Amino acid sequence: MPAATPAQAQRRDVTSSVATSFDHWKHLVAESFVPLTARTVDVDGFQGRMRSRVLDRMSIVEVTASSHEVHRTPALIAQAHERYFKLNLQLEGTGLLIQDNREAVLQPGDLAIYDTNRPYTLAFEENTRIMVLMFPCDTLSLPPDYVGQLAAVRLGSGGLSGIVGQFIRQLSSNLDVLNGPSGARLATNALDLVSTMLHAEMDITPDRMKPQALLAVSIREYIEANLADPMLSPASIAAAHFISTRHLHNVFHESGSTVASWIRTQRLEGARRDLRDPLHAGQSVGTVAARWGFLDAAHFSRTFRDAFGISPTEWRRGS
Repeated sequence: MPAATPAQAQRRDVTSSVATSFDHWKHLVAESFVPLTARTVDVDGFQGRMRSRVLDRMSIVEVTASSHEVHRTPALIAQAHERYFKLNLQLEGTGLLIQDNREAVLQPGDLAIYDTNRPYTLAFEENTRIMVLMFPCDTLSLPPDYVGQLAAVRLGSGGLSGIVGQFIRQLSSNLDVLNGPSGARLATNALDLVSTMLHAEMDITPDRMKPQALLAVSIREYIEANLADPMLSPASIAAAHFISTRHLHNVFHESGSTVASWIRTQRLEGARRDLRDPLHAGQSVGTVAARWGFLDAAHFSRTFRDAFGISPTEWRRGS
């Protein structure tokens, strides 16, 4: 999925595409997700279509296709500029997801998550229909290494997985009416549900988790709860977890991020949502920024523009 600016993402409508050939299908896949190699045993008879919409930084894509398989290769990964997670909901047919030497056979109602930054294979031996949520890894509060440990693990249709699956179904059924602040809030809600579901998997099978990953989850939760505190710093975070600042930096380094950049990203995303939220329409940009730990309005404006290519005021009025 090519990176869209916030303004572009908000304006993008539902798109529907029907493959005119298998080569065209490869193009549609790369345009909607990330570049992949693809194969089918029936090139001439292949049929495929996609229906998609971008909600904030998350894309929702309904894929209907005949038998084929796709591969994310190391060479394609080396060309990537951003890391995404993809969550598949199997609607019809059977799918096989392979990543990190794990295989998940997905039946209708099953969910599975995987990482575009590591090789994977998706194979469909028959006609299939799936819903795919795709989002940057930094939109989850969970460390990427933790999510990676759940890659290609079948998440059944019961319990929290069933609730998340039903929510995704409802989103996909109402793509035409999702826009503006309500669409952005629903995207946030969807990602919160995904995080909750993955947390539940951790609670059920804590033996899967490395101590460092568990610590990373705890640290991120602490940061999210204290984003409004302008004094939040690596030193205060480390002290709250009884570790050294060096250890703290190592925890984030292993997930390909830094403490400061992760805090900044979460604050900017929170402020960006609030600036478009009608509930905060009567508050100044500075007030919204301060609620997310930005006490200097000019600094906030520069940081916001650097991140999103648009000023907070322009973003708020939908420019």
